[in-house]
Amino acid sequence: LGMFSELKFPVPWGHVAAKAWGPLEGRPVLCLHGWLDNANSFVKLIPLLPRGCYYVAMDFSGHGLSSHRPAGCPYHFLDYVTDVRRVADALQWRRFTLMGHSMGNFSFSYYFISPQFCFLYPEMVDKLILLESLGFLLAPEDTEAWLKSKRRVIDRLLSLEAKEQTPKARSPEAALQRLLEANSHLTAEGGAILLQRGATETPAG
Repeated sequence: LGMFSELKFPVPWGHVAAKAWGPLEGRPVLCLHGWLDNANSFVKLIPLLPRGCYYVAMDFSGHGLSSHRPAGCPYHFLDYVTDVRRVADALQWRRFTLMGHSMGNFSFSYYFISPQFCFLYPEMVDKLILLESLGFLLAPEDTEAWLKSKRRVIDRLLSLEAKEQTPKARSPEAALQRLLEANSHLTAEGGAILLQRGATETPAG
């Protein structure tokens, strides 16, 4: 398991980088590094682990060889969880083992990325391995609401990214109609005022 390959997964602001060891057809294991670390955290550990697995250690956004988020964008804990989902989707992994260390368990907001992902997407994780972690603690009465709201945020974001395309050109009248359909509280006059600043005129519309 000494040999490795470098991977890159496209994201809207650049790419997420990763390092991979083992056979492609091996049991999938996604490795999440710790606070201010990167995928190289696992360089000494991977050769000691069972062979027959395909280990992918990702660099979180802004770490290692991964692209930084645009200037002024914070690195929120849920963004890291979404990065994990992006990488799993890019690898076409429907079920895999998750191994997290330190920040891979513990993030800026005192939440835990690996257990949090497992909690949000239990159908995708067959085993959870935590290195130097306390686990993910959430009051029982908060569990269902937290789960629904956070998963909805991630799923909607990834769905929008998958559908991303060149904005459609419409006539001013059609643009106003679309705006009013999406915002039932707006009057036609209010919609027209918003469109003066909210739409860009092109030769096509």
